Amino acid sequence: MEITDVRVRRIASEGKLRAYATITFDNQFVIHNLKVIDGKSGLFVAMPSRKTKSGEFKDVAHPISSDFRATMQEAILQAYENAPPPGADEEYEEDTAE
Repeated sequence: MEITDVRVRRIASEGKLRAYATITFDNQFVIHNLKVIDGKSGLFVAMPSRKTKSGEFKDVAHPISSDFRATMQEAILQAYENAPPPGADEEYEEDTAE
């Protein structure tokens, strides 16, 4: 399975959440709402999740193997490093509207 697109939207946050990501595989399957989190050991990618009745969070989608998880995380964090800072898209759109 090939990663064919990664999009990252940095957010302005005082918490540990740094960005949201979307990843596409084989131009056929997409996963939205991955999160780039600033943890104790540095940045990592959290899978999309939902809250259960008991209050726990369960991943909605996740890689089966640790190798593929590492591949996904590497691609997303690389896109994060290259993403414009929060608000940069809005500034650009305003500048080009004149």
